[in-house]
Amino acid sequence: MSAPVLLLSDVTREHMQGGTTVRALRGVDLAVHAGELVAVMGPSGSGKSTLLHAAGGLDTPTSGQVLVEGVDLAGLSPAATAAVRRRSIGYVFQDLNLLPALSAVENVALPRELDGVRRRQVRQEAVAALAEVGVADLADRFPDEMSGGQQQRVAIARALVGPRRLLLADEPTGALDSTTGEEVLQVLRARCEAGAAGVLVTHEPRHAAWADRVVFLRDGVVVDQSGPVAGAESLLAAGGSA
Repeated sequence: MSAPVLLLSDVTREHMQGGTTVRALRGVDLAVHAGELVAVMGPSGSGKSTLLHAAGGLDTPTSGQVLVEGVDLAGLSPAATAAVRRRSIGYVFQDLNLLPALSAVENVALPRELDGVRRRQVRQEAVAALAEVGVADLADRFPDEMSGGQQQRVAIARALVGPRRLLLADEPTGALDSTTGEEVLQVLRARCEAGAAGVLVTHEPRHAAWADRVVFLRDGVVVDQSGPVAGAESLLAAGGSA
C-alpha cells in the first residue's frame, strides 16, 4: 500500500483552561490513504475538531507528528505551513469563514490566487468547483446575498478547488437540508474515489455511512475504528453523540 496522504503519529494536544491542563488529544494515531473517506465521531469535547485542526495545520500538536503527503507540518515555518494548506489541504470550517467583501467565485478562488496561479485559470477552477456543488449560478453573489445552505456549498467549493489531495470537513452539512446534505456528501465521496483522502467530522450516523471507516474519539483517545454501518450503530447503542 502507498504511503498515507495524512498520518497522525502519537499526537497529543494540551492547553490551559482556568489554570488546569486539558489534554484534548492523547496519543492519537491515524492514517488516511488516497481514495479513502474516514468519518470521525464522538461525544462533545472528545477532541474531534482539535484532531481536524491538527491535521489541517491550523493547530500545532504538543507532541507527535502530523504528516501531509510525507511533510511534517510541525517542522515548517508558518509561511511554509500556509503554503501546504493552500496547495494540498481543503478545509470546510464549521463556521464557514467566507469573506463578506468577496463574491462566491472570489472566495473560492482566493487560495489558488494566493498560490500564484494565473487569474484566468483560477476563475475556471473556481467556477468548476461551484458547479460541482450545484451553485455555479451564485458565482457573483456576496455571502450576505445567500442563504445559509448556499454559503455552506460555497465553503465546500473553496475546499474542493484545485488539485488538493486532503479534504477535511467539520460538520459540512450543518446548514443544509437532508437532501442537499446527502448531495454534498456524494461530492466528497466522489472526490475521494478520484484519488483524494478525506476526513469528515460528523455526529450523524447516516452521514458516517458514506465513509469507508469510522473512528471514534472519547476524551481525546481513539477508542474504536470500524466499518460505517456497524460503527454508527455501536455509537448509538453506547449513547454517544457529537
